[in-house]
Amino acid sequence: MTIYDISVPLSAATPTYPSDPTIEIKSWSELDRGDAANVSLLNFGAHSGTHVDAPAHFIAGGSKVDALPLESLMGKATVLELPTDVMAIDANFVTDNCNRGSERVLFKTRNSSFWNYPEAGFRTDYTYLETDAARRLIQLGIKLVGIDYLSIEQFSSNHETHRILLSSGVVILEGLDLRNVPAAEYELVCLPLRIAGGNGDGAPARAVLRTPA
Repeated sequence: MTIYDISVPLSAATPTYPSDPTIEIKSWSELDRGDAANVSLLNFGAHSGTHVDAPAHFIAGGSKVDALPLESLMGKATVLELPTDVMAIDANFVTDNCNRGSERVLFKTRNSSFWNYPEAGFRTDYTYLETDAARRLIQLGIKLVGIDYLSIEQFSSNHETHRILLSSGVVILEGLDLRNVPAAEYELVCLPLRIAGGNGDGAPARAVLRTPA
């Protein structure tokens, strides 16, 4: 069995969406200073690095992240790889490559190469999912859709792709690192932080894929 960690490391160098808080990780107490223990202080937005979006992110009164069904976050998942010249995932690609046998789909695109140079900052030219493709995924009964950058939607759009998916109860998993993952079937384990306070819009997650035993 092979295990792939598809989570992006969180550090001050990790890019964040332009309107989101930057990532700050500081020392709160240190053994070297004579403190009783090493304790770090973390300051970052709920949509930092690898993270999930809950319905409450864009749907008024929508379910919050601590209420996301675990059965959507764990189970059989298909990694689909797109050619590096594809800038938008359309409905035709979904129709031709997705099937009703998998309830979780992760798109591996040219975006994954962006993680080679996180110090370059946020990229606005990432590959994204079109609205018609989102509707097609819902028709296929998809419970979770993931992509290898910090948003599933075209930059500076009206967030319609998010609303389409989230209003149908589809979990959105963003910020994946699929550089070393071949296109294939896997078991996904994605566990977002169980954040009960705030708006409940999302949470950072540790996500891994493993091949069948």
